[in-house]
Amino acid sequence: ENSIYLLLESLNDAGNKIPVIPIIADVADKDAMKSVFETYRPEIIFHAGAHKHVPLMEYNPKEALRVNAFGTYNLASLAGEYKAQRMVMISTDKAVRPSSVMGATKRIAERLLLSVQAKYPDTKYMAVRFGNVLGSRGSVVPKFERQIERGGPVTVTHKDMKRYFMLIPEAVSLVLQAGSMGKGGELFVLDMGEPVNITEMAETLIKLHGHEPYKDIKIEFTGVRPGEKLYEELFYDPAHVDKTTHEKIFLMKMGEDRANVLDSVERIINEPAGELREGIFALGSDAN
Repeated sequence: ENSIYLLLESLNDAGNKIPVIPIIADVADKDAMKSVFETYRPEIIFHAGAHKHVPLMEYNPKEALRVNAFGTYNLASLAGEYKAQRMVMISTDKAVRPSSVMGATKRIAERLLLSVQAKYPDTKYMAVRFGNVLGSRGSVVPKFERQIERGGPVTVTHKDMKRYFMLIPEAVSLVLQAGSMGKGGELFVLDMGEPVNITEMAETLIKLHGHEPYKDIKIEFTGVRPGEKLYEELFYDPAHVDKTTHEKIFLMKMGEDRANVLDSVERIINEPAGELREGIFALGSDAN
């Protein structure tokens, strides 16, 4: 809850006059979420509540599935039940041919979200995929800054590691625009530009602090962590997306998902760890 506390403090410091009601609850707790919907009847929902740390979720697959999958399904079902106008889920590039538990559970969450559309046609559901956001919680830049301040070393997993990045204002703006243009049942992807080499980013930050990389501040390569890829998948393939009215927002072409995803999630979540992981990747590895 400390993140919510800090957010409220920053809003107060900025002179915000719009009422903000903080609620500390678990998105996978259906009773708690139902109470929120019953009390406030939200019209538009932006769902960003998820476990996002790739290596941590490799060790905690059941929790990743519980929060990322069931949490999304809970909110989507309640959005329809309480007649919300639209629900926008924040997804990730790691859901594209996922190599990690986190990415696979986010892909399952996308499938669950869009499966609810048929049951509640009056509510518009959509997901928006994008990559890393500079300055967000968990971003690599604050980590590098802390390491530089204490004299190094700066730790990078692999010298060839690349990631897509976007600034917070652009990410927020594009999510809002994608959410407004959706008619229901869409999976949008954002154009993130060219991927950034993480080693070059570390070298640049060291230089900006007035130091010489590898001489004043060392860079150490620690090895790729469980579930990580050296390169994230390209955000869009021209053969598999359609353009929209916005040059940086694309629409995935998707086949019909006939599987009963919820039944499969309920079946595998109590499996032993090894079988649970296999089930997560089986559900999260479809072509979309």
